[in-house]
Amino acid sequence: MIDIDAQVLSDLSHGFNLPPKPEILQQLQDELALESPELNRVAEIISDDIATSAAVLKVINSPLYGLARTVTDIKQAVMFLGLDSITTLVTSFLIKQAFKQDKCCISLERFWDTASDIATAATLIGTKIKSKVPTENLHMIGLFHDAGIPAMAMNYDDYINVLAESNRDYHVSLIEREERSYKTNHAVVGYFLSTSWNLPKPICQMILRHHDHDYLKQIDEGAEQLTFAALKMAENLVHVNKRFIASPDWPYIKDEVLDALNLDEDDYQDIKDDAEELFLGGA
Repeated sequence: MIDIDAQVLSDLSHGFNLPPKPEILQQLQDELALESPELNRVAEIISDDIATSAAVLKVINSPLYGLARTVTDIKQAVMFLGLDSITTLVTSFLIKQAFKQDKCCISLERFWDTASDIATAATLIGTKIKSKVPTENLHMIGLFHDAGIPAMAMNYDDYINVLAESNRDYHVSLIEREERSYKTNHAVVGYFLSTSWNLPKPICQMILRHHDHDYLKQIDEGAEQLTFAALKMAENLVHVNKRFIASPDWPYIKDEVLDALNLDEDDYQDIKDDAEELFLGGA
């Protein structure tokens, strides 16, 4: 179990360089905090940023949303998704833009490619299970859950070595290696980043606990449990696809994940085959 206390957060806030929350996200969150937020104002805030607008339209028109017609402007997108969901989608895009390669000792392109694959796989799983989980929640946790890794790579020049060691040898977890070297880890850093960006509390908690093998047993049945289970299954599907071996966490949580998603081994294999087709199609 990962523990976090006020001292850890205080150390991070004073001695750790994290990307600040973008102004556009603050404006959206301020609007949503109003008693009667206005759809037109939300659309206007997003539309004022060309890159964000383009990214939102690209995602909403992707096959995973399965729309019968193309959404051509942000107001349509806001009307289709709703205020909370469109903010979630914008946040997912902004986090990718917040890290700069010249300040980071790992390849951000490679990192975000993997994170995007996990987000896509999590969304695919969401379409396959009987219970419904909001697509944008699955996309956000898939993209954001490991955001502490580039944050660590921004602050420690030798972090690439710790990451490489962990990728070569799974007998010691990345969390353990990080704690030995830096007295913190990417789950805690990701939690701090997500809370400073005012992400939904359940998402922040999943980021903090995403390598905790007992966490799934401690979550009440519902959207949060399904979201976390889909994330862990998606991590494994991408890991198998890229490295031809199960993810380090999978052997410890597979049974609980399949049980939470109400899937048997045949269902898992079917989704695994669908994910392989998806990744091959995007290659």
